[in-house]
Amino acid sequence: MNAVLNRWRHLLGPPRVDIPLLLALLALVVVGLVVLHSAAAGDTRVVWSQAVRSGVGLAALLALARVPQARLRQWAPWVYVATLVLLMLVPVFGTGRSGRHWLYLGVFYVQPAELMKISVPLMVAAFLNDRVLPPRWGVLAVCGAIIGVPAALIAIQPDLGTAMLVGASGAFVVFCAGMAWWRIGLLAGLAALAAPLGWNLLQEYHRRRFMAFLNPEADPLGDGWNIIQSKIAVGSGGIWGKGWGEGTQSRLEFLPEHTTDFIFAVLAEDFGFVGVCVVLALYLFIIGRSLWIAANARDGFGRMLGCALALTLFVYVLVNGGMISGLLPVIGVPMPLISYGGTSAVTLLASFGIVMALQAQRRFRS
Repeated sequence: MNAVLNRWRHLLGPPRVDIPLLLALLALVVVGLVVLHSAAAGDTRVVWSQAVRSGVGLAALLALARVPQARLRQWAPWVYVATLVLLMLVPVFGTGRSGRHWLYLGVFYVQPAELMKISVPLMVAAFLNDRVLPPRWGVLAVCGAIIGVPAALIAIQPDLGTAMLVGASGAFVVFCAGMAWWRIGLLAGLAALAAPLGWNLLQEYHRRRFMAFLNPEADPLGDGWNIIQSKIAVGSGGIWGKGWGEGTQSRLEFLPEHTTDFIFAVLAEDFGFVGVCVVLALYLFIIGRSLWIAANARDGFGRMLGCALALTLFVYVLVNGGMISGLLPVIGVPMPLISYGGTSAVTLLASFGIVMALQAQRRFRS
């Protein structure tokens, strides 16, 4: 009876959040709303919509911060199967401007591909937790299937950027499980050899984007437009920026997707190099704090899962920052907690609720 009472007290009591991590996340959410107001030219409907979605994400964070690690492991297969079923429904019932990415569930829209960024690492970590580590080839093959099936389904939507992030989130779990470096090198070599095949499997517009990345000036009014205008916005911000809401690239509609994929260029134009450094410092703190929490988790499951979620955020920031500065091809990856997007914001904040759950159980073991 006491064990049951303790369990309910744990679930219904105040959430045991990591205050430094929570404050950094709240700061990013506020920055995102401020920059979104500028990018949307003062359209308060867009800002309030994102604020509500961020509120839902924070509620999910607080709820998941109470869930014990053992319960997360038990839920992993069910969460994975449920999100995979939603993903398989997308080609039939999905909707969207540039592909069938969203499902309408009667009250709201959901993007199943974003949910896979939690369910895939959760499932891989739960699977590896009961195996001998570091993983051998047979175990790696199963992990590859767990990661590869949803990644392939997302890629054919088509949504290459999200597919790569989902694949990375699962691969990070395997890496954090202590995979031997010679195996990593061998798999990397095989991937390099398969690159020509992967090129042929890409959509035509993906190939054009890659060629535009290599030489955007070859088609400045076509495929190179996004990169050129983004670099102009970043460079025109200078050291201190033009001031909040004073950027011209987004307000005059030169900068494409200025509330989503290229919103970080709006931040750079408004707040300059200093503003960019402050936001990157926030990201660095969140990633570092999450890795510290993962390293101090009470078991291998927590360490693998927390590490993977932190490194996935790192890839988010790296890829989007590379996109807007012309250092990486444009593949449609938003800047986390700053770009406009509902499912993405909720999923990211929920993932840090899981990280905080690992911290709470490290500090309050029963």
